[in-house]
Amino acid sequence: MSALSQPMDLADPALRLRATAAARGAAPFDLLLTNGIVIDMATGERRPADIGICGALIASVHTPGTRADAARAIDLAGAFVSPGLIDTHMHVESSMVTPATYARAVLARGVTTVAWDPHEFGNVHGLAGVDYAIAATRDLGLRFVVLAPSCVPSAPGLERGGADFDAATVAQILARPEIGGIAEVMTMRDVIDGRPRMSGIVHAGLQAGKPVCGHARGLSGPDLQAFMAAGVSSDHELTSAGDLMEKLRAGLTIEMRGSHDHLLPEFVAALNRLGRLPQTVTLCTDDVFPDDLLSAGGLDDVVRRLVRYGMAPEWALQAATLNGARRLGRDDLGLIAAGRRADIAVFADLSGFAADLVIANGAVVAEDGALARPVPDLPPPAGFTRSVHLAPLSPDDFTLPAEGARARVATIDQPRFTRWGEAETEIRDGRVMPPEGATLISVIHRHGLADPRPRVGFLRGWGAWRGGFATTVSHDSHNLTLFGATPEDLALAANTVIAMGGGMAAVSGGEVLARLALPVSGLVSDAALADVAHDFAKLRAAMDRIVDWQPPYLIFKACFGATLACNAGPHQTDRGIADVERGTLLASPILAVYPDTDHRKG
Repeated sequence: MSALSQPMDLADPALRLRATAAARGAAPFDLLLTNGIVIDMATGERRPADIGICGALIASVHTPGTRADAARAIDLAGAFVSPGLIDTHMHVESSMVTPATYARAVLARGVTTVAWDPHEFGNVHGLAGVDYAIAATRDLGLRFVVLAPSCVPSAPGLERGGADFDAATVAQILARPEIGGIAEVMTMRDVIDGRPRMSGIVHAGLQAGKPVCGHARGLSGPDLQAFMAAGVSSDHELTSAGDLMEKLRAGLTIEMRGSHDHLLPEFVAALNRLGRLPQTVTLCTDDVFPDDLLSAGGLDDVVRRLVRYGMAPEWALQAATLNGARRLGRDDLGLIAAGRRADIAVFADLSGFAADLVIANGAVVAEDGALARPVPDLPPPAGFTRSVHLAPLSPDDFTLPAEGARARVATIDQPRFTRWGEAETEIRDGRVMPPEGATLISVIHRHGLADPRPRVGFLRGWGAWRGGFATTVSHDSHNLTLFGATPEDLALAANTVIAMGGGMAAVSGGEVLARLALPVSGLVSDAALADVAHDFAKLRAAMDRIVDWQPPYLIFKACFGATLACNAGPHQTDRGIADVERGTLLASPILAVYPDTDHRKG
C-alpha cells in the first residue's frame, strides 16, 4: 500500500463495519493470533491475549481461547507481542543500499515504520532526489515516512553541493501529501539568530502543520531555548547524560540514536535514575553501516542494546512504538488495541528480540526471520549513475605551493568536536609540508556545478596515517573527500573512486587495499546487501591497517562527518576551511610565509 493512502485508509466505512461485527462475534476475523503475551504500551503490563484482525485493522484484543472463528489462525505459543517498531530518524543512504534492499533487511526483524530524511539524495540531486525517495518507497511493506530535507546544503555560503533548497523549495516539497515533516534542521546558528533563509524553512514546516525535526548538537541554555522557540521540536544529537536531561526538561522530543553506542549506557542510567520513561523519548538508528545492518539489523538492534545496558524491555519497546507513533502524529500506530493499525512484531523473548512473526498493515510479511513476499525494486533514474564529474588527479593537485622557507598554517584539531589550531612547518621545493603529526584532508566539488580544484587542509589529532582514504559519502554535501599521509596517497585513492563513479577506497604504499563501488549517486549500490556488506567490511579492515583508531571520537565513522560544516568549529569544505559560528571561510590554510628559517629573530 502506498504511504499516500495512509492513515485515511482505516477510515473506510466498510472496513470499520466489518471489524465491528467481528469484534462482537457476528463475523469471523481474517487473521487470529492466539496464545501470545501482549506488551501493553499504555500500562507497561505483560498480559495474555488473543488478537483478531480484519484487513489492516485490529478488530479485537480479547481473553485467550474465547474465539476461534478466523480465515487463518496462528498460535504464538507464548511469544511476546509488540506493535511494529518505529524508527523516528534514519538515512537509508548511510546503509549504502537502495530503499528496497533496506526494507528487506529490517522488515523481517520487526521494524514496520521508518522516518527517512533523504537529504543525501537531496544534496546530490535536488528535487529529483526527493522524487526518487518517494517513488522508491512505495509498496515495500516497510512504511517510509519521507521527510523534506531542510539543509541543502547544510552550511550555505560555506560549501557547495549538488543543489540548493530555499524556503520556497522546501514549502513546495511539504505540499506533497507523502511528506511527513521537515527533516533535521542542522543549520542551528542561522535558526537561533533568526536569519531569513533558515527561519523561512522552519516557518514553512509550521505553516504546513507538519513536525520540524532538529539537530541540536551542543545547544544549551538560551541557544537551546531559542532553537525551540523558532519551532524545532526534536533532537538526536545528544552528547552526554546531562545533555539528555536538559533537553528532556526543555520539552524536546528525543530521538535516542543507536549510532553512538558509547553514550547509550549513560543514557539508560540517567533514565533509570529518573524512575520513569518520558513519553518524549523515541528511538532511532540515524546511520547504520551495511555490515552492521546485515549482521545486527536496524532499530531492533537499538532496542536489544538498550535492554542489555539495563533498560526495562517495556520501556525500550514503548520508546520504539507508542512514543514514536505520537511523535510522527500517527494515532493509528504504536498500540496493540482495537481500532489501531495491525502492525505487529512477535518476539521469542525480550532480550534477543528475534522476530518470529511480523505483520504490517494486517498482512503477514515475515515469518521466522524470512520475508513472506517479494519486495519490489525501483531502478534509480539514469542520471543518478553519473554523479561524479571529475577528471583524474595527480599528487601535485594535493600540494600547497609557496615561496619561502617556512610557513604558519591553520589546522583543524581533533575529530568530531573540532577546534582551530596553528602550526609552523617547512616549505620544501616550493610546497608547504604537512606540520608534524598532521594528516592531509582534501575536499573536491564533484557535482559539476562549481570549481573542482581540490581544497587541502591539515588535521591534527587524527593519528599517524599509513596510507589514504577517499569517499563520496561525506556529510552532507557529499563531495569527494580525502584523507591521508601524502599527496600520492590522496591521488591514488581519489582516482580509484572517480573511476568507479563514486564510492570509497583505502590505499597504502601505492596499492589499493580495498574499494567499495557506490555507483548510484556516489552514495549507494544497487547490489545485494550481502555483497555491499562484504566489500564494506573489507574496507573497514583495510582502514584498521592504515590508522590506529582511538574511540570514541577517532573512529572510522569520523571520516564521513569530518566535513559537516553546520556543526560548531572549523571544517574542511570544497571552498576552504569553514566555521559556521564565526561565519568565516579560509580559502587556504596558509596564514603566513617566512623567507628564512630564523624569521622569529626579527
